[in-house]
Amino acid sequence: MSDKVSGFFKRLFGTEPAPEPTPAPPETQPETPVAPPQPETAPVAPTPEPVAPPPPAPEDVPPPGPPETTPDYIEAVEDQFVTPPAPIAPPAERQSWFSRLTTGLRRSSDNLTASITSVFTKRKLDAATLDELEDVLIQADLGLETATAITETLRRDRFDKDVSGEDVRAVLASEVEKVLGQVARPLVIETSQKPFVILMIGVNGSGKTTTIGKLAQKFAAEGKSVMLAAGDTFRAAAIEQLQVWGQRTGAPVIAMPAGSDASGLAFDAVTQAKAQGRDVLIIDTAGRLQNRDELMNELEKIIRVIKKVEPSAPHATLLTLDATTGQNAMKQVEIFGKRAGVTGLVMTKLDGTARGGILVAIAKKFGLPVHFIGVGEGVDDLEPFSANEFARAIAGRE
Repeated sequence: MSDKVSGFFKRLFGTEPAPEPTPAPPETQPETPVAPPQPETAPVAPTPEPVAPPPPAPEDVPPPGPPETTPDYIEAVEDQFVTPPAPIAPPAERQSWFSRLTTGLRRSSDNLTASITSVFTKRKLDAATLDELEDVLIQADLGLETATAITETLRRDRFDKDVSGEDVRAVLASEVEKVLGQVARPLVIETSQKPFVILMIGVNGSGKTTTIGKLAQKFAAEGKSVMLAAGDTFRAAAIEQLQVWGQRTGAPVIAMPAGSDASGLAFDAVTQAKAQGRDVLIIDTAGRLQNRDELMNELEKIIRVIKKVEPSAPHATLLTLDATTGQNAMKQVEIFGKRAGVTGLVMTKLDGTARGGILVAIAKKFGLPVHFIGVGEGVDDLEPFSANEFARAIAGRE
């Protein structure tokens, strides 16, 4: 080993390096290897424990980092400890209900306004253009009566005059608001009725159980004591879902094993809610198609049993309507209204369809109160119905 290497080794470890042993040729090497003689300066000791070398001088310490440390890397590492963390950005502001409603009705609005714009290619409003507009409005599920009212208003005020798509949307919003203004009524919880019993009904997948959870959240936020009844005894998942909502809202849930008698559960629920002095009892029911007579008979039985405990109950029978079903929703309102005595409507899933105008046709034909509409899955995506906001949103007039 060269003197230069030997000097470096001595500075580093404080001693001279041991000379490397020279192995004997294979044919002459003894069976037991003999350790090479150590230098006179090296201490003789029996197999010493390995000792970590002393730390090198500060100027010899390499900076922490990967094997090939670069100045850029060192600077980046130092910045991690020197630069203070960036401030946490405040959460994005929650959109207003009208903004969410407009977004939810975008498909319905875009479909309708695009069709209106395509009709008005002429500068003068004539009979042919009005006929085309009427067809567009009917295809948008607004209903014949509403479509006729809109075209007749334009015929009276703007016939043979210049008219634009914006003019038509203004008339559309006005006429829709007239129809919906007669049915936009809040759900009033009568404090004289304890409990105020709400029966939720509707077809499969219309959103009954989710709507119950959202209503329970709203009532609890208003300071009302709420009880829930898992009356959809056909589906274990529906029972579990309602129990989760009960945990979230602090509302006890009356439930039985899947397959139990739904009318017996309703009886127990009303009895317990009365005994506990609950403000509101919301009873879930299994989804059923309006054309299944045996299922509608079962629903009538549930109502009869509820009346045995509280003759005035249910105080509200709410039909949840899935907006994506379009014209079929009209038939649902008709049959459920006759068989179960529907007192109000909740329209859900308006954000999933381009046919939100069906609510206008239903309101015009049946005149039932529309209490709530939903445009999403969140708790805040179910709100009391406003005719003005709905009319502006569906007409694309933000």
